[in-house]
Amino acid sequence: MHIDTRLLPAAAIALSLFAAPLPADEAGGYAVYQSESSFEDVMDALKLAIQERGMYINNVMHMDEMLDRTGKDLGMDEDIYTAADSIEFCSAVLSRKMTSEDPIRIVNCPFIISVYRLPDEPDTTYLAHRTFPAEEIEGSAVMKEVAEMLQGIAEAAASW
Repeated sequence: MHIDTRLLPAAAIALSLFAAPLPADEAGGYAVYQSESSFEDVMDALKLAIQERGMYINNVMHMDEMLDRTGKDLGMDEDIYTAADSIEFCSAVLSRKMTSEDPIRIVNCPFIISVYRLPDEPDTTYLAHRTFPAEEIEGSAVMKEVAEMLQGIAEAAASW
């Protein structure tokens, strides 16, 4: 059997696309990832992925509880999520580099990645984070580093 070695790089790339968790959607300023793992497992993996990179978790916000509580107060009883948490975390190094380059980037601190499950999709756990405009990433080494960090953490948690 003869294998055309010119096709190997393309085949390797194609296979890697199926093996690596990819954003389900990057429209509207958000990257969304999917996992078949439980909500709890993805949350544990997300915390671990953040801490493995030497970053500090500031807060875990239980968004589902807050939205349920306020929804009842507003007469909106329909469940949006079956589970939803957002993790705020910080990298002192990246935050300092990012704001030193452009002080307006303080709006990106802290970093937040959300994990949630929807009532209509009980076997899928989603992760989401904000993205940055392409021109900001292309024009800034630190913003490229921040974007890659967020993507790497989300992919690590989604692949748990």
